[in-house]
Amino acid sequence: MQSPLINIETLHELSANNKLVILDATIDKVNEKIDNHNRALIPNSLFFDIEGCFSDHSSGLPHTMVSATIFSEQVQRLGINQDSIIVIYDRWGVYSSPRAWWMFRYMGHTQTYVLDGGIKAWQEAGLPTTGSHINNTKQGNFIASIQPDWITDKQTILASLATNQSNIIDARGEGRFNGISPEPRPGVRSGHIPTSSNIPFDLVLEGTYLKDVQTLKALFNTHLSNSKQNIFSCGSGITASILALAAFQAGRSNISVYDGSWAEWGSDPTLPIA
Repeated sequence: MQSPLINIETLHELSANNKLVILDATIDKVNEKIDNHNRALIPNSLFFDIEGCFSDHSSGLPHTMVSATIFSEQVQRLGINQDSIIVIYDRWGVYSSPRAWWMFRYMGHTQTYVLDGGIKAWQEAGLPTTGSHINNTKQGNFIASIQPDWITDKQTILASLATNQSNIIDARGEGRFNGISPEPRPGVRSGHIPTSSNIPFDLVLEGTYLKDVQTLKALFNTHLSNSKQNIFSCGSGITASILALAAFQAGRSNISVYDGSWAEWGSDPTLPIA
């Protein structure tokens, strides 16, 4: 499958495939928490703990990517193999699942897909849910193979500002991008990375689904170029991954996520802002 998205029908067709692994990658939103007391989950899904096991807590930043070694160890504990077909969903619709998708792509696993619509799509199809994740009992053999073009750091962005070799797209809301709305994290300046443009992440969504390909192509046409690196940023690397997924779905290449995002850039007084 060329698309990074998978729909309910295709997931149903894959349900008998013993290589299928279903991951719930739900996290809380800023100022909005998921209801963990009344969980509706896809049966036989495992919990992909972005904020716990799959974030580097030593960085001082939220959601920082872990090392290839740690990623491999944690993914093996989920029973994931080199040939696993991974389908990721979240309980918001399409919110944090793209972050997990991007992590697997960065770590070299291409058979990774996001369930379009998330648990909402599952429920709309009238399919059964459960209140608990399954616990894996088998060790997987997954080994990460880093694809460095999928990630960007602040030094790369700083260098690109002088050479104009990148398109930088910010997924935060217009108010935060323009420095009008306050940042939710203390000590973080307001504004945006110089030369960057703004596509608030909800512009690529239609309710709990990603918008259709033609709409996405039209949206990205004025922001992206396949001749340059297309770097997506946000507050902490979560909603930037939604734009990365949407751009990939729209056929764009040279896609990268600035892992530190504004939580890093905005808190470093030595970095320029606009």
